[in-house]
Amino acid sequence: MPDEPSWPTVDGDETAHEPPTVQVRRPRPADQPTTRMPTPPSGVPRPGGAGPVRRPGGEGSAGAAEPITERETPPARGEVAPSPGQRPEAGGAPANAPEPGRGGPHAGEPGRGGGAEPGRGGPGGVEPGRGGRHAGEPGRGGPQGPEAGRGGPYGSEPARGGAQDPEPGRGGHGGPQGPEAGRGGPHTAGTGHGTPTAGDPGRGGAHGEEPARGPHGGEAGRGAPRGADVGTDVGAGAPGVEAAGGGPATGAHAEEPTVEPTAKPERFRPADEIEERPRKRRRLLLVGVLALVVVLAGGAVVTWQAGWLDTAPVPTTAAPAPPAPVSPALKGVGPDAPAPTAAGIAAALRGPAGNGVLGTLTGVVVDPATGTALWKQGETTPLTPASTIKNLVAAAALLSLDHTAQLSTKVVQGDQPGTVVLVGGGDPTLSSLPPGRPTVYPGAATLDDLAAQVAARGPVTKVLFDVSRYRGDGLAPGWAPEDVPDGYVSPIEPLMLDGGRQDPTTLDNPRTPTPGATAANALAARLGAASVAAGTAPAGAQVLGEVKSAPVDQLVENMMQISDNVLAETMAREVALAKGMEPTFAGAVQAVRAVLTEHGFDLAGAEVFDASGLSVNDKLPARLLGDILSAAARFDGSDPRTAKLRPLLTALPVAGGSGTLAGRFQGAGAAGKGWVRAKTGTLTGVNSLAGVVVDADGRLLVFAFMSLSTSEATPVRGALDELAVALRGCGCA
Repeated sequence: MPDEPSWPTVDGDETAHEPPTVQVRRPRPADQPTTRMPTPPSGVPRPGGAGPVRRPGGEGSAGAAEPITERETPPARGEVAPSPGQRPEAGGAPANAPEPGRGGPHAGEPGRGGGAEPGRGGPGGVEPGRGGRHAGEPGRGGPQGPEAGRGGPYGSEPARGGAQDPEPGRGGHGGPQGPEAGRGGPHTAGTGHGTPTAGDPGRGGAHGEEPARGPHGGEAGRGAPRGADVGTDVGAGAPGVEAAGGGPATGAHAEEPTVEPTAKPERFRPADEIEERPRKRRRLLLVGVLALVVVLAGGAVVTWQAGWLDTAPVPTTAAPAPPAPVSPALKGVGPDAPAPTAAGIAAALRGPAGNGVLGTLTGVVVDPATGTALWKQGETTPLTPASTIKNLVAAAALLSLDHTAQLSTKVVQGDQPGTVVLVGGGDPTLSSLPPGRPTVYPGAATLDDLAAQVAARGPVTKVLFDVSRYRGDGLAPGWAPEDVPDGYVSPIEPLMLDGGRQDPTTLDNPRTPTPGATAANALAARLGAASVAAGTAPAGAQVLGEVKSAPVDQLVENMMQISDNVLAETMAREVALAKGMEPTFAGAVQAVRAVLTEHGFDLAGAEVFDASGLSVNDKLPARLLGDILSAAARFDGSDPRTAKLRPLLTALPVAGGSGTLAGRFQGAGAAGKGWVRAKTGTLTGVNSLAGVVVDADGRLLVFAFMSLSTSEATPVRGALDELAVALRGCGCA
């Protein structure tokens, strides 16, 4: 471990211009490293700062060494470096023999302080950038010669106040002998800087200073022991300094510098001080980075405002020309459109009506606005109408029944406990599917709903079914025996599920021959009843559950759209019940005729055996069909029948769009799609079409065409479609 230096005693060496005495104690191996710090000298400064103040024992007394104070902990930041004569803590040269690159106690080598490690201040000569005891280098402060920005006890550098030579704006203890210019000292001031014996511009030393270096005298940029080789002495000279080199002291005061009591010097950690400049550099770097961020942010804002970042593609082709002006309008038909003439209609129909596949063709074309028949051919000759006869049933139902009335299916309490009676109310659309699943009958009630109501009233052991609402045979005269298994119809009863179909989602599939019993068995299965039988509901029996069909006008529309034979027969029986007639085939036919006759329709030549048109025995003239549709299509409201019959027009299938016409009007008849609404009729060798069409002039026309032909049904139907299309293309005014 290197020798530990102690502070020099004040024994008059300075007066005799001799090197100070250094006390050295070699530590024992077990000793911890210690740093000796001087006890502040006692004594009072001379008035005015002149002359030294000696400690007890007298001037030059060698035995009056300063006491040694040990510090075992390293000094905190801000403590001062060791005084002259002190050895470095680790390494370094003897106090009076500096190694190359390091300064001795009285002469500092350029860039290094004697006795001090590079970058640290030595006892007598200080390396630039570090402060020694008697001379302070700019930028660091030593105990007696602080660096610029710090104050030392004897000489201070500009911009900082030292202990005895303060700089303006900073407080020190007052420079005793020579302050720097612009700073106040008691004795001598240099023009730019004052020193106690010789002042060099810019720095003050203890006895003679070179600018910014040396404890006693410095070579230019370096410290020398006695005289400062400054080159010139600017300002007032101080004792002990030559103008251009070392020599005897001259000047106003040749006295020894006063040793004033000072605060206990403390050692500082140079590494902390070294961080000062990097911090400044870091601050400058931070300012630069912040400035760059601001510039970039501003550039981004400008770029955004200028729209330079928009990524929308620039159109490279010209915009298309605007579409031709269109003025769509839903124009209602009426009597204001040009009225066609009979000759014009005859000319339009001449070609299509001569098509040989039609066989025997009868028909009529009527202008409903005037009631005038514009074209007629065998219009009074009765032919088999097939399903076009449903126009008669629909008209009779709309004219005689409440349009909002519903057909009801009930379950009532039976005579015996646990027995219930399922009473048919004439609704053939009751669905066997769960609620929400559609069938061929939109809006149908469900058996599941009815069963749930009954089950909530208690257990059921037996189900009876009552079909007494309708009477007579279930099959009409003229029906073929195979019509039931082929899926065209089911025996007509007031109680049935899905029109008697096995598959309620398709139109034509095998039907049940016992619709009432089938429905009762389905209810018993849902209620857990073991027995099913025919029966009659007791009069005034408690109702346990009830469901209702869609309203009458919707039932009529459903019948016309899908040409449902069961619905047609049911509606005819309901007309019979409304008219007080027998709910049989004969009674239903009689009731329909009666209602139509009551409303002014001529049924001459009509022979009707059922309401569905399945019977080959049915005969109708085309004129009757034309009359009924014309009454429904009147515009002026003068006909009291029109209001009740209007739903008949909306119930007609649309050509190429709905019902039995969804697949029709193809090929040559395509021009009629959407413009023709009509009821179809088909049996073997029989085809008919009756409905309405809007011609090219916007005039609504009523037509009825009936064909009796041995040709295949498909070409015959196509020929009938072409007749309707000819009316559509007619501008026959």
